[in-house]
Amino acid sequence: MSAGGSLDTFPKLLRRNALQFADHAAIRHKDLGIWQTWTWAQVLDIVRAYAIGLQRLGLKQGDTIAIVGANRPKLYWTVMAAQTLRAIPVPVYSDAVADELSYVLGHADVAFVAAQDQEQVDKVLSVLDRVPHLQKIVYDETRGLRDYDHGLLMKIDDVIADGRAAIAASSALAAELDALIDSGEGSDTSIILYTSGTTGTSKGVMLSAKGCIDAATDTATFDKLTEKDVALAYLPLAWVGDHYLNYAQGLAAGFCMACPEGPETVEQDLREIGPTFYFAPPRVFETMLTRLMIRMEDAAAFKRRMFHYFLKVARKHGEAILTGKPVPLSGRLLYAIGRVLVYEPLKNVLGLSRVRVAYTAGEAIGPDLFVFYRSIGLNLKQLYGQTEAFLYVTCQPDGEIFADTVGPPAPNVQIRIAESGEVQFKSPGMFVQYFKDHAKTVEAMTSDGYVKTGDAGFFDEKTGHLKIIDRAKDVGRLKDGTMFAPKYLENRLKFFPNIKEAVTFGDQRDFACAMINIDLTAVGNWAERNNIAYGSYQDLAAHPLVYDMVARDISEMNRSLVQEKVMAGAQVRRFLILHKELDADDGELTRTQKVRRGFVAERYAALLAAFYSGASEADISTEVTFEDGRKGRMSARLKIADLPTTHVPADLEKAA
Repeated sequence: MSAGGSLDTFPKLLRRNALQFADHAAIRHKDLGIWQTWTWAQVLDIVRAYAIGLQRLGLKQGDTIAIVGANRPKLYWTVMAAQTLRAIPVPVYSDAVADELSYVLGHADVAFVAAQDQEQVDKVLSVLDRVPHLQKIVYDETRGLRDYDHGLLMKIDDVIADGRAAIAASSALAAELDALIDSGEGSDTSIILYTSGTTGTSKGVMLSAKGCIDAATDTATFDKLTEKDVALAYLPLAWVGDHYLNYAQGLAAGFCMACPEGPETVEQDLREIGPTFYFAPPRVFETMLTRLMIRMEDAAAFKRRMFHYFLKVARKHGEAILTGKPVPLSGRLLYAIGRVLVYEPLKNVLGLSRVRVAYTAGEAIGPDLFVFYRSIGLNLKQLYGQTEAFLYVTCQPDGEIFADTVGPPAPNVQIRIAESGEVQFKSPGMFVQYFKDHAKTVEAMTSDGYVKTGDAGFFDEKTGHLKIIDRAKDVGRLKDGTMFAPKYLENRLKFFPNIKEAVTFGDQRDFACAMINIDLTAVGNWAERNNIAYGSYQDLAAHPLVYDMVARDISEMNRSLVQEKVMAGAQVRRFLILHKELDADDGELTRTQKVRRGFVAERYAALLAAFYSGASEADISTEVTFEDGRKGRMSARLKIADLPTTHVPADLEKAA
């Protein structure tokens, strides 16, 4: 078994890890409450057998194989086995509805599907007529599939067993497999990742093996990740974040990926596994803090006072202590006491006690939220990235962490700001092309080889770090010429714990307005503590006191906007609380939970018209998708509330 040559493909990295870190844990999975562990040597043995088994079923170089399901060892091994055969894995979101699934499977010319369980198998079978190239479905969990047609279906365990038996029967097979791995080239298409489709149809982003490995190696070195680290692999398999942060960096650094038992056990599994490297989008950190604050409201008065006192100490001294800056002895002593009584117990409850490096990205994180986690000793940092970059475009180095920036360019990444204000980059992991879409590929690139991000941003003069404003195409103007950046306003609104989602409008209009989703957990807890009865989200969203609460939050944001000369005139003057939560199954969000603003504007056109007609209420009826796939309708009469605007000082008006 050769380990020489350039490590420019993932199978070569896997083979290296099996030699260098043979007995180190490579992957863990909690099943039926018990953590199971596979070492790097065991993973290599399984993947080799799996690859031979898939090859005997007909999977060959250049074929595409879809992976549909949650984070499971056998699905990660499918990616490894496919890459071993120089085939191309195509992960699909596990919660994709049949139409979304059929689009990816059909567009990617999928020959094989690896599915987690009966639910995913059923979805694939329901769209067979739209997947003409499909030859075989292999699956992980057997429950419910015993009586299915096994002419098309086969257990992954049986594929592995068949491959293992074939290797045992023919010593030449192992040598042929090694020769196939050796023949792999860095220019091989390593994976196709489909974009979230925020602005339209998803595009298949083709990434090269060497590009992925170079990018992952750069950032693993940047954050000093080694074979001793552990990451919780709970992010969607189809999202670039999982493939980069867990799979690519895990293979590059040799660390262990731990797969939770299921989405509902992630918080418990996080506490049990105690990762040292952790990523979560802002909404996860927001949910953690919201639940924590709700629990503190029910604590004894002494504990509440102690908690809030030491949080003040943390806000005053935490960042300086975390970054090694001078702090008075009295501050150090108080912080040390707070660490014993509050900060470490808090991190333990959240499962973050062992985290050495943590990242957040995807949306802007509220400064207060960001400062809270850093102040209690969590080394939380921000990055900015996208699928076409193979994630990292910027990242924050230790000692240079700012709540309002996303950091300087990542290692070996070049960034420039176009005259239009658009952020453009070159990076080691930048995509090769969009699958079967040459026109979109050309559109995404500049003539000198930079990738157009579609985001508007600028470099902060004080720090030299990048700030992202909004999607470039979404930045508009109110009728009076004031800049209108909807995403900027939406992120500011979502900093408030009562507001889960916001969609703002105002381009070429007289003023800005907002559609709001309340956070059912936070507002529901408030309602219970104040003896306010409600039967559903719709009841709570329509309550006058909830409207008053949200009005206070938006007014506070408006007041803060006054200090920003560019955005001071874009205050939200009217808002409503939607009767239902925005949902990816209804097309209102992408699978990565980003708002599809254009779709929302079209779907809720009647509400948008009511905002600008001066109406005080509006009727709406929308189609909704239930968990079992059935369709229904939800109707409501929504109140539209007006807000006073905060006066913009004359000096800011002149400056603007």
